[in-house]
Amino acid sequence: MSQSAQKAAESVSLIRPREFSVQALISAEFLEVVPDATAAVDAQGNILQINSQMEALFGYGRDELIGQNVDILVPERHRRQHVQHRNTFAEQPRVRRMGAGSELFGRRRDGSEFPVEIALSPVQTEQGTVVLSAVRDISDRKEVEEALRRAHEELSLRSNRQLWEYRSRLAAIIDSSEDAIIGKDLNGIVTSWNKGAEHIYGYTADEIVGKSISMITPKDRPDEVPEILKKIQRGEGVEHHETVRVTKDGRHLTMSISVSPMRNTLGAVVGASIVARNITEQKRAEDQLRQAQKMEAVGRLAGGVAHDFNNVLGIITACTELLRGRLDSKTAQYVDNIQTAAQRGASLTRQLLAFSRRQNIQPSVFDMNERLNEFAKLLRPLMGEDVEVIVQRRSASAIVETDPTQLDQIVLNLAVNARDAMPRGGKLILATATAELDDHFVRQHPQVTAGRYVLLSVSDTGEGMDAATVSHMFEPFFTTKGPGKGTGLGLATVYGIVRQSGGHIWVYSEPGHGTTFRIYLPSAEHKLGVRPQTQSEGALPSGQGTTILLVEDDDTLRSLTREMLEEHGYKVIEAPGGREALQKANEDQVHVNLMLTDVVMRDMSGPELGVKLGQSHPDVKIVYMSGYTGELINQHDALQPGIALLEKPFTRSSLLQALHTALR
Repeated sequence: MSQSAQKAAESVSLIRPREFSVQALISAEFLEVVPDATAAVDAQGNILQINSQMEALFGYGRDELIGQNVDILVPERHRRQHVQHRNTFAEQPRVRRMGAGSELFGRRRDGSEFPVEIALSPVQTEQGTVVLSAVRDISDRKEVEEALRRAHEELSLRSNRQLWEYRSRLAAIIDSSEDAIIGKDLNGIVTSWNKGAEHIYGYTADEIVGKSISMITPKDRPDEVPEILKKIQRGEGVEHHETVRVTKDGRHLTMSISVSPMRNTLGAVVGASIVARNITEQKRAEDQLRQAQKMEAVGRLAGGVAHDFNNVLGIITACTELLRGRLDSKTAQYVDNIQTAAQRGASLTRQLLAFSRRQNIQPSVFDMNERLNEFAKLLRPLMGEDVEVIVQRRSASAIVETDPTQLDQIVLNLAVNARDAMPRGGKLILATATAELDDHFVRQHPQVTAGRYVLLSVSDTGEGMDAATVSHMFEPFFTTKGPGKGTGLGLATVYGIVRQSGGHIWVYSEPGHGTTFRIYLPSAEHKLGVRPQTQSEGALPSGQGTTILLVEDDDTLRSLTREMLEEHGYKVIEAPGGREALQKANEDQVHVNLMLTDVVMRDMSGPELGVKLGQSHPDVKIVYMSGYTGELINQHDALQPGIALLEKPFTRSSLLQALHTALR
């Protein structure tokens, strides 16, 4: 085996079937998007990862905390309370999510203690449950609450001057809080409004004091404020209630509110004080985490199904290849029908593999503007006369590195969906631009890496979609079309191709207002002039005099592949796995020219086998075959000269071409 092939095979030797990456979802980059100090903790309470806010809050460095038990951050006298909190969460994980939390105590590196609010959120992984623990310093809020309590208790015990001074100091404390601190009477009329409330909701005190608190309550929650007021009138409070409030400019915020009764000197309840915290960013981060988990899980399932199905299709394809030359023309027609059906099945698995990001791709550097202009010419007849196709170039060039045919597939799938969403005609707008995604954007979208991207937006003026539909649209087999009118794989395929190409995709849609897909692919301007080397097919001489070591753990597929090779003149030594292959290769009087091996096998992976065989037979060429290793091998830089990949299911011609290319 050549030196480059040996190096490539070694780099590939660590390949395993794709597993869910816990580290990807609890990475420091992801945790940085959460505004609060946040740690990822395993079931035993050991700290797996933290964000910089955690370092700042507790005074520890990242290296000092990772690997330590979380009890290091808890005062010793409060540890039992913390353990009880974790146990309660483990038994009822839906009770506490990121957002509203429980009030406990924390301990800094210097030994000082302070009140904290801890919100827990579970992350289900194949390795078990990992808990994200968001910690908030509530010292200021506790100080405000204590000041309010003392103000109510001492109201009748102070002189007018003392009372005025106390109220001034209290007002300063309240206005310095970043949380919204609001007073209201028993009718829900706002009586006080601090600077934090002004910043969060957008209303000044002059605009809202004297008016109903319902000004910031969503219209679809008309009973919420009356229910809270009933509790206040009974002298009860509300702790860490998670709800939604509306700002002056119409934005909806997720808030954690605590409401306490206010009493007069006689002890009668006369109103309520509200402390509200904006937890919108935490909820958004949690939603992104759950969506990422779901898409990873569905991707693993889709890839596994496609892998097994590819072996079945490989058997069918091989049988049709072997039968065609042995039948009369009438019977051969049926064989052709079987092969056509197998090809359709292969197309289906390619879509599943594209979604799961396991499809083999052939990237090249090209200008998306030029490709889009050419493809738009094909789109116009497809869309029909009542749909206007508009191409907008917002930058002089849009250089990307991806598989150009897959880019065509992205545009085609989105265009077909747009056509269905515009039954009475409309506009399809394809626009390109360059975009610099900065740190601020990354904080909003934790899966993104900052840098220069090419933006492809595909917009239509169709019927649009509601939020529920948008939340499921990239899932395989999810479709809003009627029976027989769609597989539900179009958008799943788009999602997989974009992610496999290192890009990101978002969709914006509202019923009656059309839909826009925004796709960001990494800019490849720095790679201009770089083009992958290609090889011409040339003639396919007989395999006489060439010995192939065929390693495949599917008995039927191995037998059929052997038959196709022997018909072309190759001598074939077959083995069901890596150990048997090594034994046969090392037998006396055996000279192997090329090994054709599956990548994923039960006892030993193909790349591992390649490394071991290369140690004793350095001149042996290797061709890998599999239905879903393209992405895995690309990630390890293994598709170098000397390493070939044959994608399942393969035809006889593609099999023979792959062997000929590797041997010459």
